[in-house]
Amino acid sequence: MRQLDDYRMRMGRHELVPIMIGGMGVDISSSDLALEAARLGGVGHISDAMVKTVTDRRYKTKYVKAKQKQYQYNVDSEDKSGVKFDLGHLAEATRMHVEKTMTRKAGSGLVFINCMEKLTMNAPKETLKVRMASALDAGIDGITLAAGLHLGSLALIEDHPRFRDAKLGIIVSSLRALQLFLKKNSRLNRLPDYVVVEGPLAGGHLGFGMDWAQYDLATIVAEILAWMKTEQLDFPVIPAGGIFTGSDAVRFMEMGASGVQVATRFTVTRECGLPDDIKQEYFKAVEDDIEVNEISPTGYPMRMIKASPGIGDGIRPNCEAYGYLLDANGKCAYVTSYNRELAAHPGEKRFSVTDKTCLCTHMRNFDIWTCGQSAWRLKDTSLRGSDGQYQLLSAEHVFNDYRLSTDGRVALPEPEVATA
Repeated sequence: MRQLDDYRMRMGRHELVPIMIGGMGVDISSSDLALEAARLGGVGHISDAMVKTVTDRRYKTKYVKAKQKQYQYNVDSEDKSGVKFDLGHLAEATRMHVEKTMTRKAGSGLVFINCMEKLTMNAPKETLKVRMASALDAGIDGITLAAGLHLGSLALIEDHPRFRDAKLGIIVSSLRALQLFLKKNSRLNRLPDYVVVEGPLAGGHLGFGMDWAQYDLATIVAEILAWMKTEQLDFPVIPAGGIFTGSDAVRFMEMGASGVQVATRFTVTRECGLPDDIKQEYFKAVEDDIEVNEISPTGYPMRMIKASPGIGDGIRPNCEAYGYLLDANGKCAYVTSYNRELAAHPGEKRFSVTDKTCLCTHMRNFDIWTCGQSAWRLKDTSLRGSDGQYQLLSAEHVFNDYRLSTDGRVALPEPEVATA
């Protein structure tokens, strides 16, 4: 029986282990996790979601505090149109995050950065251009365009000296989305270096409606591969979403995929940026604990553990400090919902907002526990101690289990030896 390690993914001059770890924000796909993937010969992602918060935490910068101080006067206003990001600070934060990651890189693999189009930041084009250009300046190996169609994103960096050097790819959930992207960017004479095909069982934001269960990743991948063959297009196709074992991955490789993107199993590794107590919540989740809801202000359905503390929380919007989801007119669906409930509960200090959530604040605080549909199976990948706690895994262990497992098996870790 074949193993995933029997295959290699070619991306330009690079021959890679066909495993890509997805870009989970905010700093859940940490530098440590991405660097382990690269060291082991695969592809790792960092995320630029709320990059100023990430650098403040990791490198003791003060970007969030400075922005909050600048716009403190606007906290009680419903009008957030004047709350802007300092593009110079945004560039500095992005370069710092990328440079400090890339200087530690070892091994034959690659490190990419995940850039979400839905992080509109009250200036969609300007902020996205700065984020991408600054990542290229800082030496990132590649950029994955996520959470959006990105019909104009590549044009924002076509004049960058690394535009044809760095790897540029996009996440799609349908053949139609890929066709639109290719058509819109045809004048650039620059095909993507890879396309991640994310199916309905993926974690976090989904490229489907609430009818997501009617779709199937294998069907979408087969449709894309057949169309690409007809059009004589040749770039890596990388399925994602619900690929829990190496055997799951091999089935896609046998279809003609070049690699797989995986993420959920890495949420319970030591290198993952989630706090350890929340990793235990992922281990403990059962199948009924996983839900897809519409609380994200982005408009996309979102998969998470339904015990996430951020669900239904009525915290005051923190746009002055964050504001990553403010659209080009300074609007956010959570701000609208919050103000509706504020008007309905005069004088009350705390109330619930059930239809949307302040994604910036709650992702920053790790209070929205996004996950793939198979997260309830995580308990079967580790050992449980006498205290009820599950043993955290190493990223290397999970990576190599994908590479080497057969027959749908999951390798358990060696028991940790207690020390005095």
